[in-house]
Amino acid sequence: MCLQKIPIAIILSLFLSCQNIKEEPQRDIHLPKVDKPEHTLNVAFLIVDGVYNSELVAPMDIFHHTVYHADPGMRVFTVAPELKPITSFEGLKIIPDYSFLSDSLPPIDILVVPSAEHSMDTDLENQALVSFVTEKGTNAAYVMSLCDGAFLLAKAGLVDGKESTTFPSDIDRYRKTFSHLTVHEGVSFVHDGNLITSVGGAKSYDPALYLSQLLYGKKAALGLARGLVIDWNLNQIDFVIVKK
Repeated sequence: MCLQKIPIAIILSLFLSCQNIKEEPQRDIHLPKVDKPEHTLNVAFLIVDGVYNSELVAPMDIFHHTVYHADPGMRVFTVAPELKPITSFEGLKIIPDYSFLSDSLPPIDILVVPSAEHSMDTDLENQALVSFVTEKGTNAAYVMSLCDGAFLLAKAGLVDGKESTTFPSDIDRYRKTFSHLTVHEGVSFVHDGNLITSVGGAKSYDPALYLSQLLYGKKAALGLARGLVIDWNLNQIDFVIVKK
């Protein structure tokens, strides 16, 4: 036997080393207590030319699939300044479900603002866009931004008095543009009241799964994650919940 050639002292040393290995302690996460939705939540994704695919599609995937893991779940749709096709930064052509002026635009329970090519400049000068975000975001139960969508939320006044984050490389610009805000760095997302802001990119799944777990429970969130082959564990994610 191969074991007979290994000194007993070495075997004993390996055994004792294994006994000393400890699992990392789990964080004691206390999610805010919220009432489980009693009706289907309308989730509006704001899209403009230059919207980034990842920040749009990732949370949309999660929220759309809630209907298979919660009853009632969410109804997702897109809204744009006009009904003409929107072209994403990567070239995806999207026909909006509603325009800002659509008489049939449903009440918005959750407003999602993905990042777009001009979220940090000309979009902030678009008064119709900013006014829409201010109006709908003020009346929404939750507002979520992905990546530089936080700039638009801040311009619309929805981040005043709250803490937030944005795309890592644009943190400095965000701080300079909105110097009165408390900005977090090095986290996936920040939850403050009805506001959830995310760094975006591939981490755009994180805030969507988090909000799903908050509203529908851990079992639903795990089911959503499995459906998209995501290893979901809040203990393994760096995020901030602002408690007041």
